[in-house]
Amino acid sequence: MTLWRPDPTTLRRPAYLSLAEQIARAIADGKLESGARLQTHRQMADDLRLSVQTVSRAYEELIRRNLISGETGRGTFVRSLRREPDPPYLPERLGEVIDLSILKPICEPLHLDRMKKALGWLAENLPASSALSFRPNVVFPRHRAIAVDWLRTCGLDVSATNVSLTNGATAAMTVALMSVAPPGSKVATEGIGHHTLTPLASYLGLNLEGLAIDDQGIIPEALDACCRESGIRAVFVQPSVINPMATLMGIERRAAIVEIARRHDIAIIESDILGPLVEDRPPPIASLAPERTLYFTSFTKIVVPGLRIGYLVAPDRYVAAVANRHLVSNWMATPIIAEIATRWVSDGTALELVNWQREALRTRHATAAEVLSGIPFLSHPQSLHIWLPLTGERTEEAFVAHARLQGVAIATGTSFRISNHPWHPAVRISLGSTTEAELRSGLGVVANLLRGDLEHLLLAI
Repeated sequence: MTLWRPDPTTLRRPAYLSLAEQIARAIADGKLESGARLQTHRQMADDLRLSVQTVSRAYEELIRRNLISGETGRGTFVRSLRREPDPPYLPERLGEVIDLSILKPICEPLHLDRMKKALGWLAENLPASSALSFRPNVVFPRHRAIAVDWLRTCGLDVSATNVSLTNGATAAMTVALMSVAPPGSKVATEGIGHHTLTPLASYLGLNLEGLAIDDQGIIPEALDACCRESGIRAVFVQPSVINPMATLMGIERRAAIVEIARRHDIAIIESDILGPLVEDRPPPIASLAPERTLYFTSFTKIVVPGLRIGYLVAPDRYVAAVANRHLVSNWMATPIIAEIATRWVSDGTALELVNWQREALRTRHATAAEVLSGIPFLSHPQSLHIWLPLTGERTEEAFVAHARLQGVAIATGTSFRISNHPWHPAVRISLGSTTEAELRSGLGVVANLLRGDLEHLLLAI
């Protein structure tokens, strides 16, 4: 039996979650080692003067997080530390938690109503090829032609033969990486970037190089030095607001990135999953360097989450590679979802919902500015989130845990950290993942925590 015991004086309401967080921190800090046996529910309840039900709920929460396991007849034990990275968001939403951790568009009943109507239309109009064919070239010619129209709203003028339909942005990103970077090669990206890119690169046998960034994204000199010193095959960029710090890369910076990529003959992978949502943005990098840029966009973050479909545009020299790698990793996009996307692009529903999202985000950003008044944070009028640097001496993990104890889930900044450059603790907060009222309440919790830190610092001076 381990000698470590929870401290009853630090428990806060809800007690089960506070206890679970305390045990989780002890596991993370090594105070509870892998294989350590925890007290029985009754023993811990007696020691902490809690109900057995409260301790049971805490253990259930830790089991859900895969930190402990119960073995019938033997007890409850700390699991071996996981080597897989944790996502920055809650894997599932608990009833008591205001979840500002997962990046989602704002959704209201109208979105569900539109999907229901689309499925009703589809029941009467589903083409035989979408239900019966295995061949992408049989299913998707019409969809590719309509995709060209949508890509034009994104700032690209491309041929349908260069477009592949994918099951959203993650599938497109995977295929793009597989197409330009063989196992063992190196890919450069922003030092604070896409949270799934690091594990994905690992699974594909790629080496990631996180580059220095500023308020426009990758610093050109850092990319040039990386190309000269490291022999990279591609650079992955998120130039339009979807990146964690919600930065928008200007046209001169985009042109500089293109010039360096051409000089060193590397591919560019451009993630533009917000597409036409972002107003007054510069043209995509793909429009400046169509001969070497693999560009992708999707509908899940700007139209409705269930519309899991995306468009991947590849230069002529990569078209065959993209088709083959898409076949082995996905075979093809889901035809039924593609039918809905094609209809919505054709009849204007997709753009209507994008415009709705833009206006709804204005309200959410106004709420954030009001509740966090006087607290510095980074955002963009069309970003789905804000990036909030932390003050005081509190770590990201402690701040996120403290917010969670008060019923609010947010994402640690280090979940998006790719480089080893100097780091300032921060958190990412989603603006669209819940209702307006819950957002205001959740931001209020964050503001109170931060203002408490500031007050503590002033008293210490």
